Amino acid sequence: MLSRRDFIRGANGIALTIPFLGLIGCDDTSADGAHSVSGETMGTTYNVKIAHASDTLDSEALASRIQASLDGVESLMSTYRPTSELSLFNGDRAGSSRTVSSDTARVVETALAVAEMTDGAFDPTVGPLVDLWGFGPNGGRADVPAETDIAAAMTDLGYRNISLAGQDLAKTSPARLDLSGIAKGFGVDKVAELLDAEGVEHYLVEVGGEVRTRGLSPEDRAWRLGIEKPNPATRDIQRIVGLSGHALASSGNYRIFFEADSQRYAHIIDPRNGRPLTHDLASATVIAETTTQADALSTAMLVMGTKDAMDFARENDIAAFLISGRDGSFTDAASPAFERLFSA
Repeated sequence: MLSRRDFIRGANGIALTIPFLGLIGCDDTSADGAHSVSGETMGTTYNVKIAHASDTLDSEALASRIQASLDGVESLMSTYRPTSELSLFNGDRAGSSRTVSSDTARVVETALAVAEMTDGAFDPTVGPLVDLWGFGPNGGRADVPAETDIAAAMTDLGYRNISLAGQDLAKTSPARLDLSGIAKGFGVDKVAELLDAEGVEHYLVEVGGEVRTRGLSPEDRAWRLGIEKPNPATRDIQRIVGLSGHALASSGNYRIFFEADSQRYAHIIDPRNGRPLTHDLASATVIAETTTQADALSTAMLVMGTKDAMDFARENDIAAFLISGRDGSFTDAASPAFERLFSA
């Protein structure tokens, strides 16, 4: 399951550390009385921790429902399953449309909205470029594609070729959707909605490093998360934040890459020019109301680069934390909205 890069291609690099995670098994009650659930989904792992649980909580039944919720997202939005809604849509001809589930429509709606507000820095049709540069499911590339191949891959790209009206999804070109840059965040939100409906008041949900929190940790304080220093050789922490009632996602550009002619080519592609990022912004973390939003925005801001990303965060009052640099030398910067969250 962990090798299914065709689902998570172009997804965020590992940029978040949660010290208490690394759980084993499907369900566990720790010494502090908290319930922990973990498993695999979307080519990665997930972890859920419930604190101050009611004595009536049926943790085994809840664990089963959590897995089913995540499996449902994967079955709808994976690109490796030929019968998923996304795969069926991607196989449709230009000018066609099909009715999709409300969940798929929600994710596409957010993806297109973030694409529009970022002028295409986030683009859910970028998949063919990811494949071309060797970061798709087949991998294997260790050289730079020809300019003609890049131009050809970009011909049918563009989020503006995709439209959504209610649950009717349509396209005006052969463009195909790849929601790997946002689906994990939606999976987190789906589990959080499930927990909310069950009356759970204190939890942390994490899928592949994307997080949503509510209430307090077992230690009766905000859930403590470590934003990782973007050094591929270490797991050091750049900053620790305490979250309660917020979602957080990080995008990193420093673990997956190849080198050719003394140049490093990392796995996140700028959909606006068809090439891997070359600037020195190594990690972008966003705190938002939902993890779906945070997931897409963190990817877009990483693509923008440090200055444009910080300007964007200020203009849109986004809580963002940026880490720039390379070769072990890093500086960080927080947007005003980010600093306000932790000023008390």
